[in-house]
Amino acid sequence: MKKAFLTLVIAATVALVYGQNNTTAQESSESSTETYTPPKFYYGGGLNLTFGSVTEVGISPLVGYKVTPQFSVGSQLTFEYFKYDRGSYDYNATNYGASLFTRYRFVPQVYAHMEFSMMNYDFQTYQGDSNRDWVPFLFVGGGFSQPISKNTWVNAQLLFDVIQDDNSPYKDWEPFYTIGVGVGF
Repeated sequence: MKKAFLTLVIAATVALVYGQNNTTAQESSESSTETYTPPKFYYGGGLNLTFGSVTEVGISPLVGYKVTPQFSVGSQLTFEYFKYDRGSYDYNATNYGASLFTRYRFVPQVYAHMEFSMMNYDFQTYQGDSNRDWVPFLFVGGGFSQPISKNTWVNAQLLFDVIQDDNSPYKDWEPFYTIGVGVGF
């Protein structure tokens, strides 16, 4: 009787251990097939805030799409309020525009950036006359991304306007710096 009881306990223990191992193996094979896939769309933008004799308040939301993990395309809208208060001369304007961009990531943090942008500026003269005109830009440069969470990062980029339109505020290959936040959903 003792042998039968001992055999039954051993068989139950083996079955229990085998069942636990089988379940664990099943769970680990299921969890190993689940992999994180980064989102294809990402959103972000920038915010400009300057106060003093020159005041600028602007917002530039953007949306991008990752064609491949390294290559993405997107668009951006820009709206800015600009005020220059200099004694007898007071200038304020509302400017707006849009752009299309492309990025190529050499490594996850470093990328090349090219952007075609059209901005509608309100040009005013010292006599108080004003007219609106579209100004084209072709920004070429690169940037650096620093992740701050799983789906959020900070971008800093250095761009140059290669078109150099007569009405461009960026003269003589003056660099254009931007810092923004991106979020992938």
